[in-house]
Amino acid sequence: MVPAGAIIFVAAYFGFTLIQVWMTGREQPRQIADAIVVLGAAQYDGRPSQQLAARLDEVLRRWDEGLAPMVVVTGGRQPGDRFTEAEASARYLADRGVPEEAILLENEGSSTYESLEAVAQLLPPGTEVILVSDPFHSLRSKLIARQVGLSAAVAPTRTSVVGGWRDLGLHLREMFGVGIGRVIGFDRLDRLTG
Repeated sequence: MVPAGAIIFVAAYFGFTLIQVWMTGREQPRQIADAIVVLGAAQYDGRPSQQLAARLDEVLRRWDEGLAPMVVVTGGRQPGDRFTEAEASARYLADRGVPEEAILLENEGSSTYESLEAVAQLLPPGTEVILVSDPFHSLRSKLIARQVGLSAAVAPTRTSVVGGWRDLGLHLREMFGVGIGRVIGFDRLDRLTG
């Protein structure tokens, strides 16, 4: 039989983690950084999905505020795709005024961990980045970025298309992902779930 104290500890740990997931998804930092990094999401034949477009629109807001001189777009190619998520993102941003020479592509990653690990290899150690993703995804992204050597703040998209029960479910999933990743390491969690 599991002791009641252990059950209370685990419940409190995951409850606290859920609060952190929720609160990090509401941060809106305004500090200057070396780069804005947008995490990939689905694209359809070179066109960003609504979810990815919302992230890219947040990047455009941050770019227009002059918060970084460079944007790193991430995300590889799914089986059968002609374009990577990064390529679709780069085209979307360039079409809306971000100079092509200011866009760096990480187009191999198939998970948040893989993408951020690759970004950390593209940029100098200790690079300060602003991570753009959906609110539910912000804390895990920030913790992974720090684990791979980036100094990270988050700028969750304010126009996420994820809402309602799906949003709640994703917050709960992230609660478990963050809670477990902190214990075993996000690299190991990525290998186990990838």
